[in-house]
Amino acid sequence: MAQKRVFITGGASGFGRALAERYTRAGHRVCIGDVHEERGRATLAALREVDKRSEFRRCDVTRDEDFEAVADFLGSEWGGVDVVINNAGVAAAGTIGETPMVDWRWIVDINLLGVVRGCRTFAPRLSAQKSGQIINISSMAGLIAPPTMAAYNTTKAAVVALSETLAVELAPDEVRVSVVCPGFFRTNLTESLKTENPRARKLMSKLVDEAERSADDIADYTFHAAEKGEFHILPHPEGRSI
Repeated sequence: MAQKRVFITGGASGFGRALAERYTRAGHRVCIGDVHEERGRATLAALREVDKRSEFRRCDVTRDEDFEAVADFLGSEWGGVDVVINNAGVAAAGTIGETPMVDWRWIVDINLLGVVRGCRTFAPRLSAQKSGQIINISSMAGLIAPPTMAAYNTTKAAVVALSETLAVELAPDEVRVSVVCPGFFRTNLTESLKTENPRARKLMSKLVDEAERSADDIADYTFHAAEKGEFHILPHPEGRSI
């Protein structure tokens, strides 16, 4: 397996950290980006126990300039990047009347536009080198639409649509695109949850905390499916029956 240079947003904790650890164990060189610097440094220390070349860069996915700074760093220090994983995300819950516009703007800026920024920054670079892969993290909520999660569902469905578009656009340049749509799994997503509905918070926490699969399980499935070049990556069997 050829060694790859990998960049992961939201890589300091949860699913992002699980992905970073999985790619590092496979022998790839990983750079994590995250807004949480203390967690970033802790995750970097763990990664460097396996591969001293691992890196952490502060990256707020709501800031174009942060993406550009990471791309410049990877270009100058690593000679570029091969795999870009747009993973950073947050959660919101509540009915359409309960979810304030400020929460809509917040979740769209991170879950959707954060992915857009990552793609806009790195797709031209990957196209120029005529190789690479973009992996966008969506959710099964991007394929189905559970109630009281309109804001979250909408952003994740948009990530699927964006990925489908890019898969066609970038194919002539030998750049592959994958979109990952897992169901609930054990991670720290509920740390970011915004909701005015205590029942929605309790249900979301229960579904995440008591899920059968862990972030490591989903990361391992994602790693193997992405290596095979699958477009729709559906780690849960129920997702593959949609």
